[in-house]
Amino acid sequence: MNKKEMKINIYQLDFAIHELVLFLDTHPTNRKALELLSQYREKRQECVALYEERYGAFIVTPKDVPAKDCWRWLDSPWPWENEFWEA
Repeated sequence: MNKKEMKINIYQLDFAIHELVLFLDTHPTNRKALELLSQYREKRQECVALYEERYGAFIVTPKDVPAKDCWRWLDSPWPWENEFWEA
């Protein structure tokens, strides 16, 4: 696989990860989506490592979602619940 093909593969994984994140916003306990997200994140990490081994730093790196057992976005405080608003 050449440099362009490797980048396209990483971008495709980024797209799939982003779509799963959106899905999990409304289906936070969906086991299949959580497993698929984990698999795609792992595959992306492998692809980026291989890319960096061959071509150097991969600059476009979206922050990966820290989901493990459950999607926790709904458990976080809402923006108006943060303490910094109370000063």
